[in-house]
This record gives sequence, structure tokens and C-alpha cells, in this order.
Amino acid sequence: MFTVRKALAATAIGALTIVPLAACSSEEASSTVDSATSSAAEAMESTPEPAAEVADLSNGVDTAVALDPGFLGALTTLGLTPGVVGTATLADGSIRFPITGGDVKYWEPGTVDPYVQGEINHDGSGLSLTAGDTVVELTNFDIDPGTSLLTGDVSVNGAEAAADAVLFDLDGRTLQPLATGPDNTAILQGTQVKISETAAGLLNDTFKTDAVTPGLLVGVATITVKTSA
Repeated sequence: MFTVRKALAATAIGALTIVPLAACSSEEASSTVDSATSSAAEAMESTPEPAAEVADLSNGVDTAVALDPGFLGALTTLGLTPGVVGTATLADGSIRFPITGGDVKYWEPGTVDPYVQGEINHDGSGLSLTAGDTVVELTNFDIDPGTSLLTGDVSVNGAEAAADAVLFDLDGRTLQPLATGPDNTAILQGTQVKISETAAGLLNDTFKTDAVTPGLLVGVATITVKTSA
């Protein structure tokens, strides 16, 4: 994952590369390089350590999405029935996708932008939408909190329609502060999950409609991760 520290290091390297050494004396060039290196180093040092970090998310637990009534109503209007794929579960109005890997870092809001970075994998699970003999499956979700995107694979009646496509946009403006949970868990709650432009197009094409709109609120996510085995 491309972190802030890596970005700053790349900036330092870029600064060294573009300095017009031929136009300077050796002393001027040396001074310019030293200044660029010093500035980049200071910037790196000023980046605070994350408040919390989990380097390996393979211990679980899951991402739960409390489905919005408006989304469920839209599915009913379109004649679509939601279901689960693989290890996902649907109960009490929430759909849960087990976390299978990745990593995550969390900074105090306002200290680093974005203040949640990493990758959260959900291999082997997903959401299905069925209308008559047509079944669309959205699976193998990867959440990138740094870009606020959720990507995954799409199949129609078992045939691949898209791979690693942007399926949902994540709106973290409603994200609540990091909380601790039972059994050595950390909880990030409040991110809104919305249908992406890509997913809206795929669903409209498949189900022969134009009623699936980009930005449709699917629900609110709660991400629960194990902080230790």
C-alpha cells in the first residue's frame, strides 16, 4: 500500500532528480541537494506514528453493512431479491462479509489525510441480486480506505462480467472515532456505502433498466478487526 511515508520518500527522490545541476556550481548544486533532502527528511519526521495499526488482518473479523431501507425499497421496485454468496451472511437487516486479509493504519483525525489507510480483503464472499433467471454476484470485496473505494468481481449467471471493478464508493465523513470491542477487536463504524457509477451501469445493463442510480445509499458499514490473534 502506498503510504504517506512512501509518498514523501518519493517526493525526496523526485526533488533530487529534477534539480538542474548543470546550471549550478558544484557548491550550489550540493547546497540545493542538501536542502531538498533535509526538507523531505523533516517532512517524513513530522508524520506522526499511527494511533493504531494492524499489520495482518487475516485473523478477521468482518465488515457488516446495515442495509438502508431506501436501498431495499429500490430493490423491491426493480423486482430484485438480495442474497449472499460464499461465506457472507444476511440477518437482522445487515449483511456481513468475513475479513480474510490486508492491513490497516489509523491516525487521530486531523493529523494525517486520509487518517485511515490500508487494504481490507474479503475473499470468498459477496452479495447477489436475483431477478427471474438472472443472478448477478458481486464478490471478493477489497476496501481501500485511503481512496474511499470498494472494488470486487462481478459475474452474471456464473460468467465473469468484470474483475476488480469499483463497485461501491465509501463516504467516510460520517465515520465515528475508532472504538475498542470485546475479544481484542477494534471497530470503525459509520462509513456510508454507495453504489458506484460502474456498478450502476452494470446492473442497469444486466436487468434492462435505468433505475439504478450512482450514489444510491446501500447502507452504513461497521468494520470489526482483530488486533491480535
